[in-house]
Amino acid sequence: MENKNEKNIFGKYEHYSGIIYFAIILIVAHFLWKFLVIGDESDSLVTFLGINVSAPFRFMVKHIALISNKIINFFGFGSVVRLGNRIWFPDVQQGIRVVWGCTAIKQSYIFICIIAFYRGSWKQKLWYIPAGLVVIYLFNIFRISAISVITKFHPEWFYFVHQVFFKLLFYFVIFLMWVLWEEKFVRKKVKK
Repeated sequence: MENKNEKNIFGKYEHYSGIIYFAIILIVAHFLWKFLVIGDESDSLVTFLGINVSAPFRFMVKHIALISNKIINFFGFGSVVRLGNRIWFPDVQQGIRVVWGCTAIKQSYIFICIIAFYRGSWKQKLWYIPAGLVVIYLFNIFRISAISVITKFHPEWFYFVHQVFFKLLFYFVIFLMWVLWEEKFVRKKVKK
């Protein structure tokens, strides 16, 4: 009798098993990152298990600042890059600083974990993960460019657009990529 009740309890949640699994992978990956990758937003030292891994972060900080600056200028908002990581608007004498947390390396890692540890064919994962990383990279460039321009005109909005709106939107984009994976590659295969 107990087995039947247990089956019924889990049967109720079977429809949500994918979302629950997604959430578990996301939370575990997030906390592993928090415990293993240490760095202060105000400096450029980033460590993984005590080993200095700052170089890729420093490279990406400069790269993101330069590419975002090019996009901002393409749309005519007149910014410059100062000190390698500051997107500055000379006309209003303000800007933003791109730091190692703005590189989307963490979001890339979380996306890789979600797809790698989720159901599905490794043959498909081998192309889907790199494609997803391109989406994350492009979204991050858009995010930094948009935050820069928004704060040019409304510097008081920086906290909200940076810490709330775009952070949630970033994880929503990752969620949508997982939904696409679940619907087109996992469930489609199960239906066959």
